[in-house]
Amino acid sequence: MKKILNLFAATLVCVLFNQTTSIASSHREAPLIAYDPLADNTDVYAFRSPCDTNNVVIIANYIPFEAPHGGPNYYDFSPSVRYQIHIKNNASTTGDDIVYRFTFRQVNQDPNTWFYIRGRNQNMKTEYEVDRSLNGRPFERIVINGRVPANNVGPRSLYDPAVGFGFAPGSYETYRESLAIRAVTNENIFCGPSDDPFFVDLGGAFDLGNFRKTGRDGLAKMNTHSIVMEIPIKQLQKDGKETLNATSILDSDFIIGVYATASRQMITTFDSTTGKETHSGNWVQVSRLGMPLTNEVVNPIGVKDLWNATMTNSAGEAQFDQYLKNPELALYMDDSKFGTAVPGLADLRIQSKSLGSFDFRNGMPGLYTLKGSAALTGTALAEEAFGAYLLPDNASPRAVDLLPIFKTGVPNLRPYQLATGKPANNPLAAGKPFINNFLPTFGDMLRLNMAVPVTPRMVNGAPNPEFSSLGLIQAAVLGLTDNRFAGTSLQFIPNMDGFPNGRRLEDDVTTIELQAVGGVVLAAIGLWYDDYPGTGSPVTPQLGRTLAFNAGVTKNDTTIRSCFPFVQTPWVGFTGPQYMGPKSQQGRVAESMLTFNADKSGEKVLLRWSAMNENNGDRYEVERKTAQGFVRIGSQKMVGGKSTHSYELFDATPSTEVSNIYRVKLVAKDGSYNYSPLRMINFSAKSMLTIAPNPATDYFNVYTKEQGINISLLDNSGKRMASKVITSGSAQFDISRFAKGMYMIVAERNGVRVETIKVVKH
Repeated sequence: MKKILNLFAATLVCVLFNQTTSIASSHREAPLIAYDPLADNTDVYAFRSPCDTNNVVIIANYIPFEAPHGGPNYYDFSPSVRYQIHIKNNASTTGDDIVYRFTFRQVNQDPNTWFYIRGRNQNMKTEYEVDRSLNGRPFERIVINGRVPANNVGPRSLYDPAVGFGFAPGSYETYRESLAIRAVTNENIFCGPSDDPFFVDLGGAFDLGNFRKTGRDGLAKMNTHSIVMEIPIKQLQKDGKETLNATSILDSDFIIGVYATASRQMITTFDSTTGKETHSGNWVQVSRLGMPLTNEVVNPIGVKDLWNATMTNSAGEAQFDQYLKNPELALYMDDSKFGTAVPGLADLRIQSKSLGSFDFRNGMPGLYTLKGSAALTGTALAEEAFGAYLLPDNASPRAVDLLPIFKTGVPNLRPYQLATGKPANNPLAAGKPFINNFLPTFGDMLRLNMAVPVTPRMVNGAPNPEFSSLGLIQAAVLGLTDNRFAGTSLQFIPNMDGFPNGRRLEDDVTTIELQAVGGVVLAAIGLWYDDYPGTGSPVTPQLGRTLAFNAGVTKNDTTIRSCFPFVQTPWVGFTGPQYMGPKSQQGRVAESMLTFNADKSGEKVLLRWSAMNENNGDRYEVERKTAQGFVRIGSQKMVGGKSTHSYELFDATPSTEVSNIYRVKLVAKDGSYNYSPLRMINFSAKSMLTIAPNPATDYFNVYTKEQGINISLLDNSGKRMASKVITSGSAQFDISRFAKGMYMIVAERNGVRVETIKVVKH
C-alpha cells in the first residue's frame, strides 16, 4: 500500500508541477493555495521601527482565517513547509541579496490526550531554527533553539495550576513576548500566533465590488501566525551604512525590496501502516507575496496560480504587466464601461481628459501621445531613461503610474514629483521631491527607502494627529495643500514612510490601492481630474471625492503594539460570558496616563508621570532597557480613584555609556498591564541641538544635523506653546509675544524624548 500511495502522490505532484511550478498565496485568493493554509503567505510588512529608528521591522504572516477556538488541532507553522523572507538591496546583482529561512519542528509532549494543553504539556509544541544566506552564499544557522508560543486557548488551559500550564492569571502576553529571541547576528526574532492585523470588508469587496461606507471587517477576531524580524539597518543596507550616512532622506542606496515565500517538497507519501506522511524531492515554491493585493484584485483568477508559479525578479513576471497597464478595476471607475454598474466605486473616476487631452481609461493612449517629444527630455519617460517601459504603446495608459508603484518603485525624477512648484498645466516640470523607492529589478516586492524618517505614532503620550493610515496619499495631500510644505525643496512630510514606501501595520492598503487605480497618483503629479478648468485650485470636487473615498473598513479591530513584536496578542479561544480579545494597548495608556517625562538631575535621572482613572489599577513599575531587555528599577503603588495623581522616581545609577530608555508599566488589579511611551536620556553623547541666541528676546533658532526631530517649546508648567519638525537643519521659534521667563526645548524622535534644553526669554 505504501508503494502504491508513493507512486500515486508522485504522479499527482508531477501533473500539478507541469501545470504550474508554484502555487498561490495571500488569504485564499488563488485556487490552489486555498487547500494549503499552512503555506499561505497572507501579508508582508516592512517599516522603520518606531521604537528604534536604527532598525527595520519585517513581518511575514502565514495561515489565514484562524478561528481562535479552532481546536483540537490548532493552526501552527508546518514542519513540512520552508518559510523564507527575501531581501533585495542591490539592483546590480542577480538574485536575492539576503534570505532568511525558517524551519519548524514539532514535539508531541503527551500522545495520550486529545487536548491541546493538559497539565504542563502541549500538543503539539513547535520549535524552530533560522538560517541566513548573504549574497548567494551558503546558508548559515543564526538561531538554533527558537520556540513558538502555544495558541491562546483559554484560561483553564493556560492558568489553572492543576490541569493547565499554571501561568499567572492574565500573563499570556508576558509568556508570548518572552519567547522572542536574539539571533547570533543581532536580529530580534519572534515567531508565533498573533491577531491578524489586516483589515478589509471582504464581504463587500467580493460581492462584485459592493464596497460599503461602513463595512464589516472580514478578518475581525481572526488570528494568524507571524514571523517578525527587527533588523539593524546597517545589516540591510548594501554597504553596511547607517541612515546617518545617507545623503538625504531619498538616498537611493538605502532602498530595499522585500517579499516572502513558502515552499514544499515535490513528493508527499502517506503510509497507511503508521498514519504518517513523509516528504521528499526538490523544494517547490507554493506561495509568495510582496505588494499587497496584487494577486487578489489585480490578476484575474485564470492566472493567479500561474502568477505564483513565476519567480520574483524573473523575466517571466513581464507577462502579468498587462493587468497593471489596463487593470480590471479601472473598468468599474469608467462610466463608458461598467462604472455605473458598481455604485460602491462611484466616487472613483479615472481621468479621461486630464489637462484637456490625456485619457487614462483602459485601452487609451495616456501619455503616449508625448512619445519621442522633446518635452520628455530629462524625465523618467524619456526613451534613454525608462520610456520603453513606462510608455510601451498607445493602449497601455496605466504603465506610467501603476507599473512603478507595483513593479519597480517610484524614482525621484520628473514627472514623479509633487505638483507643488510646477507651472500650471505642465506635469513634466520639476516639482517638490517626494519619494524615491526605485529599485529597478522589475519584480513584485514591497519597496522601502530606509532613509525616510519615521512618522511618530504618539507625541507627548497622545496619538499623533499627523499620523495617517493613508500613507503616501496623505503625505501627498499635505505636500500639495499645507503651507509648511509649500516650497520645492526636499522636506520630510508626515507619512512619507507609509505605503507604498514600505508598509506599516496601520496602513489602509485597500483604500490606498483603490485610490491609486482611480488616478490619484496622476493627480498628485499634476495630471488633474477632468473637472479642473485649467486655472485656480486643482482641488476639484472629483479630487475631493477620490480623497474622501474609503473601502469601508479603515483600521484593525484591535490595536497595534507600540514596540516589538508589534503584532497584537492573538484572540483567546475561550469565549466565556463575552468574546474577549487582545486588550487595547495605546487606548488604555491614553485613558489613564497623562504625562511621562525623563530629565537629567545631575548624574541621576528624574522620572515623573501623572495619571487619572486609577480605580482598576494596582501599581506602576518603572523599567529601564538593558542588553537583556527591560528590567524593573522601582515601583509605585497607585493612589486610586478618578482624580489626577502625580508620581516621581529617581534612577540613581543610569548608564553613562549607552542611552537610557525608560518606560512605565501600568499594572491592573487583575494582573493585566500596559506600557507608557518610551523616554530616553543620554549622558555620553554630545548635544544634538544648538540653540541661538539663548537668552533670546524675540526669536531663537534650533539647529541640528538630525532629520525628522520633533521640537516642542514648553512653558514652566509643561504646557506646549509651539511645535515644529526639523527637516532641513534648523527651525525658528517666534517668542516675541511670550512672557519673560524660563522655557524648555524638548526634542523627540518617534515619541521618545531624546534631549531637553532650557531657554531664557528676556
